[in-house]
Amino acid sequence: MRVEHFGAEPIKVTDDVLRDWPLPEPGEDKEARGRVLVIGGTAHTPGAVLLAGEAALRAGAGKLQIATADPVAAALAVAVPEALVVPMATDDHGNIDPEAAEAVHELAADADAILLGPGFSDARASADLMAQLLPLLDCPVVLDAVASAYLTRHRDGVEHLGGRAVLTVNPQELTRTLEKSDEPTGEQAIEAARRLAAETQAVVLLGGQGKVVAAPSGATWLIERGGPGLGVSGSGDVQAGVVAGLLSRGADATQAAAWGGSLHGAAGDELATRVGAVGFLAREIGPRVPGLLEHFSRSG
Repeated sequence: MRVEHFGAEPIKVTDDVLRDWPLPEPGEDKEARGRVLVIGGTAHTPGAVLLAGEAALRAGAGKLQIATADPVAAALAVAVPEALVVPMATDDHGNIDPEAAEAVHELAADADAILLGPGFSDARASADLMAQLLPLLDCPVVLDAVASAYLTRHRDGVEHLGGRAVLTVNPQELTRTLEKSDEPTGEQAIEAARRLAAETQAVVLLGGQGKVVAAPSGATWLIERGGPGLGVSGSGDVQAGVVAGLLSRGADATQAAAWGGSLHGAAGDELATRVGAVGFLAREIGPRVPGLLEHFSRSG
């Protein structure tokens, strides 16, 4: 059953809402659960791609490919033995060179979902790569964090995907993409997420203290899970990876965002209880996801 909400008030994503909005069946083998391609990292930030890729597998993706900066590719291949890691040429600052877009596109041909942006740190370099690559893509896509900078000047940059794109952003990234000066809070955050979703024709998953999912239709959902402990380096990379993993399994963009945000938040709640309200690490979030998937998938 597809959950929609077109009224003025967002719907709260509870356990029951998720159980009434079941994910596609995982299938019997890795081929049935899809292939995720993660494109990200620089010569200085390989950890973000590691976190995102592992999270995609934790969410049930069957296969993982990673395209990342040449200087760190070999080490990453050892750190993530489950993945095919492909080195990409870099510019003088260690960013993936926009000229690598053609090579990345060849990998993308077999992907069921693509995650772009984990570990990117230079908004201009990211936008240059997106300009070369995004028009070539034709499968569900997650634009994470700095990768969303491309949409600041190219609002229609993912329209050709027909609603199969998810933007995973925090309040600061949302503000920058909308070219606003102040970070929105409360009702303003909901309206800002709706605006970005409508203008880009992508689903927006806005993080922060509480999460907002906004669809291009104007439908919105609130995820009141997680806490301050999720505000830690690498946490957003994990969430983006979970969303990509769910897309690869066949979830549509809205469902992947709502489930992905909920799984990420619930993992934070579990870790806050076991470890402490703050102080747990992003690498500890992903291992909580499979059990939470089972929990949310059970009938009431």
